[in-house]
Amino acid sequence: MKKAVSVFSFLLFAMVAFSQDISTGSQAAEINLPDLKGKKISLSSLKGKVVLIDFWASWCVPCRKTIPLLKKLYTEYQPKGFEIYGISVDNESYSWKDAVKKNGITWLQVLDATGETAGVWNVNYIPNTFLLDKTGKIVAINPTEEELQKHLQELLK
Repeated sequence: MKKAVSVFSFLLFAMVAFSQDISTGSQAAEINLPDLKGKKISLSSLKGKVVLIDFWASWCVPCRKTIPLLKKLYTEYQPKGFEIYGISVDNESYSWKDAVKKNGITWLQVLDATGETAGVWNVNYIPNTFLLDKTGKIVAINPTEEELQKHLQELLK
């Protein structure tokens, strides 16, 4: 619990210090974070794909409950040009890596251990998702399952 409170406090600080205008219709702010092997993966490297940015953490029960839906969407839409860019706000990489392995997560995963990226993106709670079109424009923020399905069908025609 102490870990969750300290991460949340840092996220709030980072949100105020580094936030940008992140809203529907705006261009997504660049992200460049390390993946499970330590290699930096930039959000801009995914241009040309429809991308769901998913802020989450291993200790977040609501986040873990979304994994089956994300697996279903990824399986269905990934061959059509859909990618999930999962951003963990865990402050310890071993917890994050363990959660990815135990939950069988196969999409891109990066770690925002400092909370700086979450702050830039105005993320003050998790799970928090942003759907981007192929040009990197934000199409939806925290869409429902139905809204997400509708957007994906439309964007991946």
